[in-house]
Amino acid sequence: MKSILSLLTIALLSTAAHAEIALITCADAKALIEHPDASKRPIVLDTRGGYKDYFRGHLPTAHHINFDTLRGTNEAVPVQYLPDDLTSALLIRAGVDKDRLHLIYATGDALPNDEILSSTMVVHVLEKFGVQNIRIVDGGLAEWKKQGFAPTQEYFGNPTGTLPEKRNPGTAVTITDVQAHVGKPGNVLVDARPINEFRGEDEVWLRKGHIPGAISFHWARLVEKDNTHKFKPFTEVKAELEKAGITPDKNIIAYCGTSREGSLLLFYLKHVAGYPNVRLYEGAWKEYVWLKNKSLPAETGGDAAGSK
Repeated sequence: MKSILSLLTIALLSTAAHAEIALITCADAKALIEHPDASKRPIVLDTRGGYKDYFRGHLPTAHHINFDTLRGTNEAVPVQYLPDDLTSALLIRAGVDKDRLHLIYATGDALPNDEILSSTMVVHVLEKFGVQNIRIVDGGLAEWKKQGFAPTQEYFGNPTGTLPEKRNPGTAVTITDVQAHVGKPGNVLVDARPINEFRGEDEVWLRKGHIPGAISFHWARLVEKDNTHKFKPFTEVKAELEKAGITPDKNIIAYCGTSREGSLLLFYLKHVAGYPNVRLYEGAWKEYVWLKNKSLPAETGGDAAGSK
């Protein structure tokens, strides 16, 4: 028999009246997935890019939506977000629904594993399309197994969903917004990539370095070392964020290479730490280096924010 606390958790999280974007424990996620009323169970989305990983095992009732199906090359720039009509069709096909709770997860492992970024990216897209009731399963599939919960290999497909009529495009910004943002009092531009990419010491990017005026705060500073899908409590990173100058009174724009790493920073600051003004530059560095015939300025070097 489920405990009174578990039943209360199910009752609270299953209702849209308590809609929010946040974290959920594996135990609470399991209780919701096993709700005795199937109509009140959450939409579970496995966002991993590796479809064979889904076949090997996934959370019960998980529908696989490869995060990279939401992006593609546009005007020569790779991995740009798709036009809204295409994205809407993909989300509806995945069962995303304005009246349901959504549980999002991927794989958790030690660095360099970064599957958590697929989950925060999908959360960003859902939030932008007006979905308000979303939880990331803290720890992902690795924590699920660690808690002794069994994955399944059974396929699951959600019925067609219904998106909210009202969207939230303001959570994303363009390069024009970034340029207007940099250098103004109270504004912070945060580069969420590893420090070597921020410095320009990489083999990845067409042009090296970072957007002038940006500070470096690698997304991995916000997650546990042995499970990159498990977030550190805000109490553990509050001082580190403050030392870096990333505080709730600031107007913050996050960016990275392709907008996945930046999406994790956005999710953590806005939905874990409760910062009120955080947005994501979706175009990211891969767009920035190509714009205006590769003429936008770039800086190299620098140290991680708050490291000294």
